[in-house]
Amino acid sequence: MPGGRLTQQERQQIALGLADGLAYAEIARRLDRPTSTITREVMRNGGPTAYRADLAHRATERRAHRRKRTPPREQGTPPQRHGRDDLAVREYEEAFTTLLMQQGLPKMTARVLTCLFVTDAGSLTASELVQHLQVSPASVSKAIAFLEDQGLIRRERDERRRERYFVDDDVWYQSTIAGARGIAQVAETARQGVGVLGPGTPAAARLENIARFSDFISESILRAAEQVREVLHTKPDVGSDGTPEPRPDRG
Repeated sequence: MPGGRLTQQERQQIALGLADGLAYAEIARRLDRPTSTITREVMRNGGPTAYRADLAHRATERRAHRRKRTPPREQGTPPQRHGRDDLAVREYEEAFTTLLMQQGLPKMTARVLTCLFVTDAGSLTASELVQHLQVSPASVSKAIAFLEDQGLIRRERDERRRERYFVDDDVWYQSTIAGARGIAQVAETARQGVGVLGPGTPAAARLENIARFSDFISESILRAAEQVREVLHTKPDVGSDGTPEPRPDRG
């Protein structure tokens, strides 16, 4: 992070920027910080509507204090595979979690889904999730229930009768399809309002335009998702050293 950790004064500036309705990128520019730094800071401390500079600063100090007193989480756990840098992996998990939270997922749900995405096997048990995330089993269970309801994961029992949670290659396709159908529902509901408010009125015209726009977006997403679905099942070309080789441009 350029400039080291955020100071209390910078956190106060973040709070003021949020109160003024500034975008994360603008707050970052004013503080000469990466936008990702501001995004993570806000999302891990209550979000844009609940962020408080003093509470965020104390929470950061507590986390730093715990890291000094608590043995590293990596103790007793297997090292990262493929020569990965453990710190870099954890930072990436945090960034991906923040992104999913910005898309509307609750924090714990986003953390669980990110863990499954970045696991080579694409599956983990509840106890593995609890150990990795350092949270209670109840928190993991609640997140799993939500993800199942959304069709983002599935569960199976392994040979030891333990429940394992999986993200399939098709999960992003299913999520995209669900999103497109949600947009189609917006179109349908907006069009219902045309009859209620009276054709030819300004409100009805506005709703009709929303409906037409939403129909077009929904149909475009559904068509595109079907056309490129196979991409989600494509395996990377692997070189002699075991690393993925870049694919040639199709353009």
